[in-house]
Amino acid sequence: MDKIEIFQETDRNKKSGKLYIVVPCYNEEEALETSATSLKKKLEDLISKKTISAESRIVFVDDGSKDNTWKIIQDLYEKEESVIGLRFAHNRGHQNAILAGMMYARKYCDFVITIDADLQQDIEAMDRFIAEYYAGSEIVYGVRNSRNTDSFFKKTTATIFYKLMHFLGCNIYENSADYRLMSAKALDALAEYEEVNLFLRGIIPDIGLKTSVVHFDVFPRMQGESKYSLSKMLTLGVDGITSFSIKPIRMVFGMGIVALIMGFCMIVHVFYEHYFGTTVSGWSSILASIWLLGGAILLALGIIGEYVGRNYMETKRRPRYYFWDVLSREKEE
Repeated sequence: MDKIEIFQETDRNKKSGKLYIVVPCYNEEEALETSATSLKKKLEDLISKKTISAESRIVFVDDGSKDNTWKIIQDLYEKEESVIGLRFAHNRGHQNAILAGMMYARKYCDFVITIDADLQQDIEAMDRFIAEYYAGSEIVYGVRNSRNTDSFFKKTTATIFYKLMHFLGCNIYENSADYRLMSAKALDALAEYEEVNLFLRGIIPDIGLKTSVVHFDVFPRMQGESKYSLSKMLTLGVDGITSFSIKPIRMVFGMGIVALIMGFCMIVHVFYEHYFGTTVSGWSSILASIWLLGGAILLALGIIGEYVGRNYMETKRRPRYYFWDVLSREKEE
C-alpha cells in the first residue's frame, strides 16, 4: 500500500502561530551577542503585537565552531527562556546547519524563519514573511532588492550562476537567499528529501505548495568577517548543478558526437591529401589538436567523475550531521 502523508492544517485565522527562528552559526563570536539581542527584541515585538505565540523560540545551530560561539549560546540559553541551542559534533556546512535547525523545529512549531547569524538581512522583513504565511503561503522566499553590498567579483559570479542554473533547468529564484519562511507542512515535505548533497535553494522550490516572495534589503556586515569563502561558494554551486541537472553530461555526450564526426572528416581529408599528393602538415596544428582534444577529454572525465562521486556519497547513506549537545526546554514528542 502506498504511503499517504496527512498534513495537519494550522488555523491561520487565529494569527498567533508558534514561530521558530533558525540561526546557523559558524565562528560567530564577534557578532552573535549583538545579533541575539536584535533577534530577541524582534521576537518580543512580534509577540506583543500578538502576531506570533508567546511560545515562539530562537534556535541557534553551532556548525562545529572553533571559537567561543557555543559558550555564547550556552550563556544565552541560561539567560533567555526563548533560546534553544544545537551543536554539531564537527563542521557540516551552512546548508546542513539550516536543515538541522528546521528539522528540529518542525516537531514544535507552526512555521520557521531561517536567517544568517550576521543579520545582514533585514529582520524587519519578518513581518511581511509572516503576513504572507497568514495569507495562505506555505513557503515565503526572501529575495534581495540588490547586490550593492557585494564586491564586483561576487556580484558577477552570482549573476552568471543564476543564469547557468536557469539554463540547466533548475527552478530557482534569482538573488534568493537562505532567508525564508516555511510552514510545518512544507517542513514535513522537505523531510522526505534525503539527499546528502544539499542545495536548499533548489530543493525547496521542488516541493511545490503555495509560495510567495518578499523582497528585503541587505546591510553591510557590522562585526566579524564572512565565513562563506570562495571555495564554499564554489562547492555550493557545484552541489546545485549536479543535484538538479544532467545537462552537463548530455553536453559531454554531444561534444563526443561532434568530435567523432570531425574525426571521420579528418580521416577523409587525410586520404584525399595522400592520394592527390598535396599533403602539407605542420607540427603546430597537430600539437594544437592534441591539446584541444586532450583538454576536452579531461574536462568530460571530470564532469562525469563529479556525478559518479556524488552518487557514491548518496549510496553510502551516512547521516548528514550528529548533535554533540542540545540545549532545549522543549519536551520531546
